[in-house]
Amino acid sequence: MAHHLPPDPQSGLNFLSFRGKTKTLHLSWFAFFISFAVWFNHAPLMSSIRDTFDLSGQEVKTLFILNVALTIPARILIGMLVDQFGPRLIYALLLVASGILCLLFAMADSFEMLALLRFLLGFVGAGFVIGIRLVSEWFPAKQLGLAEGIYGGWGNFGSAAAALTLPAIALWFGGPDGWRYAIGLTGVIAMLYAGVFYLSARNTPKGSTYFKPKKAGALEVTSQSDLVLYIAMKAPLFFALALLAWKLGPANLKLLSAPVTVALYGVLAGLYTYQIYHILRINLPILKKPVPELHKYDFRQVAVLDLAYLVTFGSELACVSMLPLYFMDMFALSPVAAGAVASSFAFMNLVARPIGGLFSDKFGRKKMLVFLLGSLALGYLGMSQINGNWFLPFAILMTMTCSFFVQAGEGAVFATVPLIKRRLTGQIAGMVGAYGNIGGVVFLTVLSFVSAEIFFIVIAGAALLTLVVTQLFMNEPEGKIAEVLPDGTVQLIEVA
Repeated sequence: MAHHLPPDPQSGLNFLSFRGKTKTLHLSWFAFFISFAVWFNHAPLMSSIRDTFDLSGQEVKTLFILNVALTIPARILIGMLVDQFGPRLIYALLLVASGILCLLFAMADSFEMLALLRFLLGFVGAGFVIGIRLVSEWFPAKQLGLAEGIYGGWGNFGSAAAALTLPAIALWFGGPDGWRYAIGLTGVIAMLYAGVFYLSARNTPKGSTYFKPKKAGALEVTSQSDLVLYIAMKAPLFFALALLAWKLGPANLKLLSAPVTVALYGVLAGLYTYQIYHILRINLPILKKPVPELHKYDFRQVAVLDLAYLVTFGSELACVSMLPLYFMDMFALSPVAAGAVASSFAFMNLVARPIGGLFSDKFGRKKMLVFLLGSLALGYLGMSQINGNWFLPFAILMTMTCSFFVQAGEGAVFATVPLIKRRLTGQIAGMVGAYGNIGGVVFLTVLSFVSAEIFFIVIAGAALLTLVVTQLFMNEPEGKIAEVLPDGTVQLIEVA
C-alpha cells in the first residue's frame, strides 16, 4: 500500500512569517550563518594574531590550510549522524562543540595550540550538511531549490559578516587581546544559539515521518555498477587529505617531518580500505537480489553533483582565500581596500544562491546547472584577462559577475541533492559538500604552482569538463521518491 504526503498547510513562502516551514528556514540559515562566522572568524583578525604570536608567513598559511582540512571527513560523518539522529540534535551539539573550541582558540598561548584548535574548528564547516536535510523535510519540491538557496546563501554570508564586524569588535574591546574577545564572543553566541535552536526547531512537520537509513556507516546503493562508482568517488576524499599532508610536509611548508608525512599517507590508505570494507558490508547484502524498481535511485546523479560542487563551491573557497592579496598586488591597494574589494565575491551569496535555486525550481534543474556551469566558465575566463591597466570598477564588476554564476551554480546543485533519496539526504549532502572542500584544496594547490591568470583558466576548464559530464549523465528529477514507513507501508514523495 502506498500513500502520499498530506497537502502542505502553508503553501506560500512568506519570509516575514515565523511559523511552520518559514520558521524552520529562518532557524536553519541563522544556525549556518553562525557556524560559518565561527569557521572563518580568524581570517579578518589574522594580522593581530600574527603580531601576538610573531608568526611567520609559513605559519599563517598553515593555519589557513588546517582550517579547511577536517571539513572534508567531517561533512561525511555529520551527514551520517544527521540521517541517523536528526538535524535538531546534531546542529545543537555542533554549535556547542564549536563554541567551546572557539573559546579555547581565543585562550591559546602558542602556535601549536592555535594550529590544533584551528584544525579541530574545521569540523564546524560540516554544519552546512545538517540544514540541507532539515530544509528538505519541510519544503515541497516546487519550493525546495529556493529554500535551500536561501539557507545556503544567507548562511554562507556568515564569513563576510565576520570579516566586516570582528575587526571593529576587537577594536572596541581594545588592547593586544581585543582579537581574543572578538573570537570568544562568536563562540559564546554559538553556544547560546544552540539552546535556542534545540528548543525551537523540529525535524519534520507534525504528522510527517523522519526516514532513516537502514544501516549506518556508508551510503546504500541500488545496483552493482553504482557500487563500483561509489567506491571510486570515495578515493578523491582521501587524495585531498593526502595533498594537504604533502603541502605541510618536507617538500613544501616543512611543518611535518618525512616520517610523519609517510605515516599520514599510510593512515589515509588504511582509512580508505576501511571505508571500502564498510561500503561492501552494507551494500553486498542489499544487492544479493535485484532492488525493486520503486526503491532504486541512480548514484550517477550523486557523482555528477559531486563534480559540479567541486567546481562551484571549490572555486569559491579558493577565490575567497586568494582575492584580497591578488587585488592588493594587481592594483596597489591597501590591505583594507583590497579586503573590501575582494569581499564583493562573497557578497553575491545573498542573492545568487537563492536565484540559482529558484530558477532550478522554475526552469528545470539539469538545464539551469548546465547553463550556470557554462556561464561561470566564461566568468573565470573573463577574470583571467584582468590586469593592472583595467579600470578598477570594471575588475570589480567582472569579479561580481563571475561570482554570481558560481554561487547560483551552488544553489542549482543543492536544489537537486534532496530530490535523490530522502532518507539518505544527509549522507548525499555530506559527500557533495565534501567535494566542494576538495575543490578548494585542489585549486589552491594549483595556485601555488601557477600565476593567477592560469589559475582562473584551470577553473574555467574544469567547469567546461563538468558541463559535458552533467549534460551526458545527469537526469532531471521526476516522479516520486518511495520511502518505507515503520509499519511497512510506502510513502511517495513528489520530486517534480
